[in-house]
Amino acid sequence: MSPTVTWTTPADIKRQLEICWNRGQMLRAPLVGESLFPLPLQLRRPDRKAVSDRFDEVRRWIRELEEGSKARQGFGYEIEWTEIHHQQLGRNRVPLRVLLPTEHDALCLVGRSLEAERFRTLTEATLACFPTLGDWLARNPLKALQYAEDWGQILRVLMWFRSHPGFRLYLRQLDIAGVDTKFIEARKGLLSELLDLVLPPEAVDTRFSGAGGFEQRYGLIAKPSLIRFRFLDHRLYLSGLSDLSVTSAEFSRLKLPVKRVFITENDVNGLAFPNVSESLVIFGLGYGLERLAEVRWFEQKTLYYWGDVDTHGFAILDRLRAAFPEARSFLMDRETLMAHRELWVQEQEGHAGALSRLSAAEQSLFDDLRHDHLGPRVRLEQERISFGWLEKALEELPPPEEASSAAVDYGAGSVDLASRPG
Repeated sequence: MSPTVTWTTPADIKRQLEICWNRGQMLRAPLVGESLFPLPLQLRRPDRKAVSDRFDEVRRWIRELEEGSKARQGFGYEIEWTEIHHQQLGRNRVPLRVLLPTEHDALCLVGRSLEAERFRTLTEATLACFPTLGDWLARNPLKALQYAEDWGQILRVLMWFRSHPGFRLYLRQLDIAGVDTKFIEARKGLLSELLDLVLPPEAVDTRFSGAGGFEQRYGLIAKPSLIRFRFLDHRLYLSGLSDLSVTSAEFSRLKLPVKRVFITENDVNGLAFPNVSESLVIFGLGYGLERLAEVRWFEQKTLYYWGDVDTHGFAILDRLRAAFPEARSFLMDRETLMAHRELWVQEQEGHAGALSRLSAAEQSLFDDLRHDHLGPRVRLEQERISFGWLEKALEELPPPEEASSAAVDYGAGSVDLASRPG
């Protein structure tokens, strides 16, 4: 390969400038009061020996460099020259350095003139409404440019929130010209960054974050989380309904004469759970157990948690006991695990932290699982446990307390459990 590949070409110069653009330097400089231009660029050029030994190659390199310059193209880089004297070749002019004289030359060279103009327009509109966003624009010019087509709507969203701090509405109820619910939902991350900067501190509830906490963080009403449960005793059915979903707040206010409450992660497990006298099963929460934290009537019930026999299953059990210390594990024991050995799978990534709310037997099994004493990342998913094993375990549970004659309060009336047919 010819050594000339080490000398800077017009393509190399353009690549240097594209790096400058991709770092946001050209868009950022005016916002922070910097002057990039004239902008010197790196130039790898032939030394005196190369001029002497490879004169024809040097001349071709100079010619190529000149062809790409502003002098020939009308925009782009300029070449500064120096003169060298050679005993045989005489005096010769060779490039000493290259530089971009103006922003216009730089933008034309990398084909970004329209984008730069779009960013200038975006910046002017933003700073006219929200001067405090100047620093954000300087740090994130390319991110802002990515949303340039939507920027007018984004500013209208910011103005609405600034004018309506703590206005308790659902996202669907916001009446902002040219903006619908899906527009905001698709841009919650960006809007959060900007709202944190333009709203007063008292209008931002920092307890909430991320897309899931967007509504609560900025004073809107969040979609209520639901708790799904099934009555396992037909005497508790509500107008023939056994499978219900209600908000967490509504569930916490229920007064049900159940003696046992089962919690299981898997939906199918909840749907197929056998009938159990004066009991109900809650399912589909996974790690969302915080929805149950306010259900204080659990404290008078026997509470069972049935999760996967793996490190995360025990971690969820541990979290449940933070709110309900008397909660019991169900089918999360060593005997169940070993009886289903042929159905083991592997956890993708185990829970590595220590747990402080397990019984001695649970702790022993958890330690064996997290330290791979039984095999690599052993996991028994709850739905793999045989149905017969489940039924047998339910039969062996201690009997519930004597049936209560208390009324079932569904919020719109009551039903006397003792009067219902058995």
